Amino acid sequence: MSLHTRMLIGFVAGTVLGLAANLFAADAGWLDLVVTYVADPVGQLFLRLLFMLVIPLVFSALVLGVVEIGDPRSLGRIGGKTLVWILAVTTIAVVIGLLMVNLIRPGQGIPPELGAEIMAGAGDRASQIAAGREAVSGLDVLLNIVPRNPVQAAANGDLIAVMFFALMFGIAATVIRSEGTRSFVSAVQGIYDICLKLIDWVIRLAPWAVAALLFAITAKLGFDVLVQLARFVGTVLAALAIHFFVVFPILLRVFGGMSPVAFFRGAQPALLTAFSTSSSSATLPTTLACSVQGLGVPPRVARFVCTLGATANMNGTALFEGVTVLFLAQFFGVELNLIQQAMILVLCMLGSIGAAGVPGGSLPVIAMILAMFGIPPEGIGLILGVDRLLDMCRTVVNVGGDMVGSVVIGRSEEGVREAAPEAAAAG
Repeated sequence: MSLHTRMLIGFVAGTVLGLAANLFAADAGWLDLVVTYVADPVGQLFLRLLFMLVIPLVFSALVLGVVEIGDPRSLGRIGGKTLVWILAVTTIAVVIGLLMVNLIRPGQGIPPELGAEIMAGAGDRASQIAAGREAVSGLDVLLNIVPRNPVQAAANGDLIAVMFFALMFGIAATVIRSEGTRSFVSAVQGIYDICLKLIDWVIRLAPWAVAALLFAITAKLGFDVLVQLARFVGTVLAALAIHFFVVFPILLRVFGGMSPVAFFRGAQPALLTAFSTSSSSATLPTTLACSVQGLGVPPRVARFVCTLGATANMNGTALFEGVTVLFLAQFFGVELNLIQQAMILVLCMLGSIGAAGVPGGSLPVIAMILAMFGIPPEGIGLILGVDRLLDMCRTVVNVGGDMVGSVVIGRSEEGVREAAPEAAAAG
């Protein structure tokens, strides 16, 4: 049985068992014990194993990607294409989100007493997120790209800073052609190969981890919160679905020359991992493996585009941020004109780049944007009950966007036009 089939079985089993446990034994003591001492530890162990490999994988993949591109002009070309891809696709995502929330207007459908009850239940966490909004700014994001201490940046999980350091290392290694740099590149290749082998071992645990993670989430939440916030959830999911199932296939067919069916087949393990972990960073190892092996993207392109995209290409996150800000503005009766909504579009694009590629990483950015437009930031407590589910869905869009981008950019590069379709057909 293939890995993605086993992961799909684990996904279905975890969800069904979790919903059944929530329905028939929500208040049972044994359910808390199972979630606390079995399901959560299994899922968290899997996440820790993936996060353990992120920093060495990011560093080695980017250095090798830059070195393999070789010619600085080629690096500039691929880098430019990646930047254009990120800006264009993220803009499309935010526009879809803003159009959907203006069309459906989900913030006007929740009774005030129900909103107050939901906010009271998530008051502490909402206050903490809102209090931390001052720490997030566009200037901070810009300055933090260059790390003062790359080791500290790696220890803090600051992927943007680690990526910048790796890019500089790779560029310098390309310019300096000496015996020492060749030895260094060989050592980095060894680190990358070791990471891939460790990833292969860790991914074998994925079906069990997916089942455990989904069981823990659904056993705690059930359907109650989804019913209470159905219009908001439905708006976000509809916008994400349009971007994922309409925009991505069009881009794949027109610019990537690949069948959407072949893409989804080859990308399935990474998409399932993204859904279960809610983390683009944790999914990066699987994303790289699927891009190269399942989609036929040249390794040098996949390493560069997917690694950079894990932090910078957050289509689903930007879309979610725009929908959430307008939803809360509607809920609190704050009218936003077209110019203000255009400003929100730009802020969501920039904020998604600064959002951490971990579960809930976009919430401080949303709190900052809310404060800028006079919307009570504590209102973020309204969405905390359903954020986990929506985080899982938008992470799928984020990771899917990285892989679609790698296919499109790989297809546009010289010598790739024949490799990608063949690999996709084989996958």
